[in-house]
Amino acid sequence: MSKRNKKAKNHRKNEITKGIFTVLEKEPNKSFNYKQIAAKINITDAQDRNTLIKRLTQLKEKKRIQEVDRGQFKVLENTKTYYEGTVDLTGKGHAYIVVDGMDDDVFIPSNKLNKAFHKDKVEVFIYPRKKSKKLEGEVVRVLERYKTTFVGIVDMQKTFAFVRPTDFRMYTDIFVSKDKLVDAKDGEKVLVEITDWPDDVDSPFGRISQVLGVPGEHDTEIHSILAEYGLPYSFPEDVQKFADGLDTSIKEEEIRKRKDLRNVLTFTIDPKDAKDFDDALSFQKLENGNYEIGIHIADVSHYLQKDTILDDEAYERATSVYLVDRVVPMLPEVLSNNACSLRPNEEKYTFSAIFELDENATIRNQWFGRTVIDSNERFAYEEAQHIIETGSGEIPEEISIRETAYKVSDEVVEATLKMDELAKIMRDKRMDQGALSFDKVEVRFNLDENNEPVGVYFKESKDANKLIEEFMLLANRKVAEFIGKQKPKKTFVYRIHDDPDPDKLMALNGIVSRFGHKLDFKDKKTISSSLNKLLEDVKGKREQNMVDTLTIRSMSKAIYTIDNIGHYGLAFDYYTHFTSPIRRYPDVMVHRLLQHYLDGGKSANAEEFEKKCKHSSDMEYLASSAERDSIKYMQIKFMQDHKDEEFRGVISGVTEWGIYVEIISNKCEGMIRIRDIKGDYFIFDEREYAIIGERTKKKYTLGDEVTVMVKNTDLIKRHLDFALIPEDTK
Repeated sequence: MSKRNKKAKNHRKNEITKGIFTVLEKEPNKSFNYKQIAAKINITDAQDRNTLIKRLTQLKEKKRIQEVDRGQFKVLENTKTYYEGTVDLTGKGHAYIVVDGMDDDVFIPSNKLNKAFHKDKVEVFIYPRKKSKKLEGEVVRVLERYKTTFVGIVDMQKTFAFVRPTDFRMYTDIFVSKDKLVDAKDGEKVLVEITDWPDDVDSPFGRISQVLGVPGEHDTEIHSILAEYGLPYSFPEDVQKFADGLDTSIKEEEIRKRKDLRNVLTFTIDPKDAKDFDDALSFQKLENGNYEIGIHIADVSHYLQKDTILDDEAYERATSVYLVDRVVPMLPEVLSNNACSLRPNEEKYTFSAIFELDENATIRNQWFGRTVIDSNERFAYEEAQHIIETGSGEIPEEISIRETAYKVSDEVVEATLKMDELAKIMRDKRMDQGALSFDKVEVRFNLDENNEPVGVYFKESKDANKLIEEFMLLANRKVAEFIGKQKPKKTFVYRIHDDPDPDKLMALNGIVSRFGHKLDFKDKKTISSSLNKLLEDVKGKREQNMVDTLTIRSMSKAIYTIDNIGHYGLAFDYYTHFTSPIRRYPDVMVHRLLQHYLDGGKSANAEEFEKKCKHSSDMEYLASSAERDSIKYMQIKFMQDHKDEEFRGVISGVTEWGIYVEIISNKCEGMIRIRDIKGDYFIFDEREYAIIGERTKKKYTLGDEVTVMVKNTDLIKRHLDFALIPEDTK
């Protein structure tokens, strides 16, 4: 028998085997004879029928199916070969299927994908495992597409076009007929929607839904990033119209329903370029010597009523998206920047958490409810920091947001200094309880009027930032505690953070030990304190950003859920998000639930809120991915103008295809491809986190300092390639 015939015969045998399991597993409680199975999988010829009978006998002998009566076969319990899972496509074209409850992922070669894309939900057939071999299978059918729209570039032909997706995981182009092209031109970046994929054609059919513009242009690339993640950048006309028609005036009858705090000293501290101010602090000294501090949050839920098109839109968005040059808001401007923004000398509706604190920052009393405030002042972080550092209310011109020097009242100075003092006590208590202190350096770009990057600066968290942070944490924690400790248990939205994965921590320890650091795994408390010591020890060192990043990656992801397990990173048993309803939908849900329970309402529908929590967590992940991509895009854009310069960098990642280097001076990260490193043939050593020269034994490992130059910048694919400058040439 020729190789080809043998291959065809084996293929047919596998098809029949799959057919047997498909029939038996579809109805696991029924038994079938060979005739019934043959009918169900459309076997008509004698050869196939004989193969079927033979395979039934073999499968029974191998105890993969059972014969319940003579000639009657049934699937064995717990021996499924068909599973549902999610596709994880690699850049090389093959995939792994992640199946819930299965320890190993299922490998799928590229020719067995059966039209499945990245993150699709699929049904997968798993081949019998051979000795010591990884699980392997093929996709039987796509159950649910993760997405059907893709960003791509138009390749125009005479009477039709192909759109080449920019996502490296998309392995096929998309055919677009002439009547579905709209006004797209050759070479333009577009958003294309897949409409059909007939069995007998190589490429799916699609239609262009939006022309994004010329590749490489700033707006095109920013809109592309949003489009890739399915994030909108404008509000539908009917939603905008609805928002514009809202009555945002302050009414006396509404004020009477609320605690009136308009005469209490209140101010906001925000970034200097902030447009929405969703939190304010109030301060007053009580006769007993304690301090009453109010955390006042914009009462978004007063305006954002349930079951309106505006609420539906806010829920779908779930979060504002902060890109390098713009904010894509969750709410239209009439709310985010006007009605709900706690601007100075304007009466505003708020939802408040008010605490009585003693000199040791111990809570003596608390109150939650709806209020009305009138903020006295607005400060930038830099101005508040100046007050904290100098103890003076004289704000110099160079940091003033009023563009001129001015003087702050003594009572505001006193309030700022006392709240800073109390915030530091609260922070110390948190750290003692095992909270983690992440002060990761954030890269920011100075942009000119054309959104071109002209410089890089680093955002650092100082005392003024930490003051706001501590009081927001206090409000979030106490709101969560207030509901979470009630009996009987009530449905609520929690922000949870699971314990870190022990394997990831071990891997992190392996890396940081190279720099002379060590983690202590004795118990939960020692892990936290040794992680904090690590983060403190690397501050200001060349490896800081790398260690900070790797430590964050070893952590679990914080998510929203109704099932509270506490927050590991903050060392809180109860935690929620209450303080940013302008930019986060979960905070809106928390406001509604809190008011519902303050009014004596019954426990809300658990299933409904868990679904909303999952959606919010998913959208948060998409938004942060888009934000990362926009930073990467701007880094590449910035480096385009520095092609002839040499930079010192730190190796931040090592892979089989190359090493990642982060430039020390500006935190831009690019890759040196392994094939581009001259002088030797380099091999990847996974255990050493290094590449090693075969002949010279020259080693490049994680954390090493190297000198690089820009080799290539690709704004469209968002690739930054470096060339390595050998040390001996310097």
